Amino acid sequence: MPKPFERIAVVGLGILGTQIAMLSAYAGYKVTAYDTRPNAFDETYKKLREDLKPKTEIPLIPWDDWERCRQAVWIRTNLEETLRNVDLVVEAVKEDVELKRQIFKQMGEVAPPKAIFATNSSSLPISRIEESSGRPERCLNIHFYQPLQGMNMADVMGGTRTLPEVLDKAADWLRSLGLVPLRVKKEVVGFCFNSVWRAIKKQSLYLWGSGFVDFRDIDRAWRIFTGMKMGPFGIMDMVGLDTVYDIEMVYYSESKDPQDKPPEALLEKIRKGELGVKTGKGFYSYPNPEFLQPDFLNPRK
Repeated sequence: MPKPFERIAVVGLGILGTQIAMLSAYAGYKVTAYDTRPNAFDETYKKLREDLKPKTEIPLIPWDDWERCRQAVWIRTNLEETLRNVDLVVEAVKEDVELKRQIFKQMGEVAPPKAIFATNSSSLPISRIEESSGRPERCLNIHFYQPLQGMNMADVMGGTRTLPEVLDKAADWLRSLGLVPLRVKKEVVGFCFNSVWRAIKKQSLYLWGSGFVDFRDIDRAWRIFTGMKMGPFGIMDMVGLDTVYDIEMVYYSESKDPQDKPPEALLEKIRKGELGVKTGKGFYSYPNPEFLQPDFLNPRK
């Protein structure tokens, strides 16, 4: 199948942005990437190698190809240079609607008219961002899951005026990356899987934050019941606790329901710099978290 695009740009080189750029390079696309921090890509790349290799059995990018893919991504600190002649831009910055609107406005001013704009937001529908781009018909959500190396799926969701061919091209692009596109037919906060995951995450945080159950036992219960290799708190560490908090605050700001507000205990961890895998400590300590130990599911003490 012919590729739907030739040139891809990624804006924001955190954990997911870096993986999106590398996977696009591995699939044969010409990739440029932008971040205001000149060393963001190399720093995140090193962190990913350390954190993902022990946990991922079947990576989307074979480990032997990682360095080649890293070198294939052209890093820029000038947005106009990054977006020159690009076909698709994936924005992957912090979960902050005003920041995303600002970036979409800047992208709309310098990107070619043909360019499609996608946000990787975990909770914000594109309808809250699209108008700032000046081209709402070419804007959509493409939401990737973390870690991308182990989650071969992504949501595709349009906004108020997204053209059908834009959604089709996005789905074809995801397939070319080896990912399963999950088509969300109508705009909904949380997309497909995250709507389900949100209920699990919210209740897990409530049980822990209110002192009912230790987070380790919640993870043990989940893993024993589902057969999965990671529980809700291990997953949240992988996502980043600051990102988890920002996402939960989006839900809370939408509903105004006090039960949707994340627990204060989560904010305390963030204030201490315990953000999860990316800082070496969250609920667990990394790179050798407790849940990877052989006796985690059946502790002797």
